[in-house]
Amino acid sequence: MSEESQAAIHDLAVIGGGVNGCGIARDAAGRGARVLLLERGDLAQGTSSASTKLIHGGLRYLEQGEFALVREALSERERLWRIAPHIIHPMRFVLPWAPGLRPRWMLRLGLFLYDHIGGRRALPATQAIDLRRHAAGAPLKPGFGPAYCYSDGWVDDARLVVLNARDAADRGAEVHTRTEVRSLARAGGCWEIGAETGDGVPKRFRARALVNATGPSVLDLMRLAHEGAADRSMRLVRGSHIVVPRLFDHGFAYFFQLPDGRIFFAIPYERDFTLIGTTDRDHAGGLNHVEAGAEEIAYLCEAANRYFARAITPADVRWSYAGVRPLIDDGSARPESATRGYRLELDTGGPGAAPLLHVLGGKITTYRHLAAEVVALLQPHLPVLRGGDWTAEAPLPGGDFAMTGLGELVVGLACDYPFLDTATADRIGQAYGTRAREWLGEAREIVQLGVHFGAGLTEAEVAYLVDQEWARTSEDIIWRRTKLGLRLDGAQVAALDAWLKERR
Repeated sequence: MSEESQAAIHDLAVIGGGVNGCGIARDAAGRGARVLLLERGDLAQGTSSASTKLIHGGLRYLEQGEFALVREALSERERLWRIAPHIIHPMRFVLPWAPGLRPRWMLRLGLFLYDHIGGRRALPATQAIDLRRHAAGAPLKPGFGPAYCYSDGWVDDARLVVLNARDAADRGAEVHTRTEVRSLARAGGCWEIGAETGDGVPKRFRARALVNATGPSVLDLMRLAHEGAADRSMRLVRGSHIVVPRLFDHGFAYFFQLPDGRIFFAIPYERDFTLIGTTDRDHAGGLNHVEAGAEEIAYLCEAANRYFARAITPADVRWSYAGVRPLIDDGSARPESATRGYRLELDTGGPGAAPLLHVLGGKITTYRHLAAEVVALLQPHLPVLRGGDWTAEAPLPGGDFAMTGLGELVVGLACDYPFLDTATADRIGQAYGTRAREWLGEAREIVQLGVHFGAGLTEAEVAYLVDQEWARTSEDIIWRRTKLGLRLDGAQVAALDAWLKERR
């Protein structure tokens, strides 16, 4: 970036390239602001790519009295499905009743509220089922009978983040990944931002307003801005997940209860796998390399073995991941009981000073509504921001098709690009939607897409991810932009690394 462009004043700087930060950048850019987004690593490198991959209201939060949070999240499910039908789709969840755990009347009441307080329209309602006759009962141990089948949504969480950033950039935002903020100071009605790239190059930026959307690092950035971080507290909770070879062949997911009061999900994942999670453990370590511990992996295996006929052990785990959720510390005795709500704190800094807004807490399902609230709070201080909430209707990149039209889109790709096998056409359609054709182009055979790294990943796709989606490393590509790390072997990943190194 030139010195001249660095000296230019942005209207809004957003620090944090997770789902909240990218959602805020998108909303503000769409309302006319000149937006700067700074992320110290890759987009979605932290918490936002380590979720359970669900767009959901949070059924278990009803018993904690979090009715407003559940209502807000439920009201967002179909909105998000509508604007991103390639990366979000509905899923039916099976909740078995188990003797000695929550009584059936409680499950029925909770699901009745779940169906009715969030404005559900397109998603099917809850129904009672008998697992002795239903397809979802076949993979389970004998003895399960009464159960309930309800609706929620699946999301490719990391791609949700990237597509919000892509749309923000399409609307004029500057997105800088691997650029860590080192200093913050108010001066002359602006924020002076000192940053450094991953290879040590210093950068300076100026902005009329600043948003701290750094998730688990929110208090650290408060201190950097000389805010009163000591007066606030956050609860950092680690959630871990495991991925194992497929435990069932049908398309239903499971919501299971455990004797310790916790719950976990078992979800169809990437065609050939099952995703199991999550744990809730207070996290006291660093944030750079968060991993699932051996105890957590064993816990999830044991939990699955309470229900599934086919037993699993840690040796069956093909991949594990963990993320740190930044929760508002509400004094809950157990980490799983801490609120998943959020709080927005605006510091105007006094007359003539540049405002600073902190985002504390939140969950992936409510990111869009949170972003709209953030921009609304900033509007009185940034007259350049025009109009109201617009993101509920505008599709994310690649999502400009009917919310029920994903199957038709995939069939169209398979017909127009017959060299793609069924699994690859499905993966590409669900990742890129209508934008898949931007890099598939006029190809009529796979060799026209360049080097084939394996599992359907080609040079054309990788070049698109580098040029349009800020990917820089093989990890960015195979674990966040795609999940092909589950399929590529060491030699194939090494070939991808070599290609990326040569291209730089």
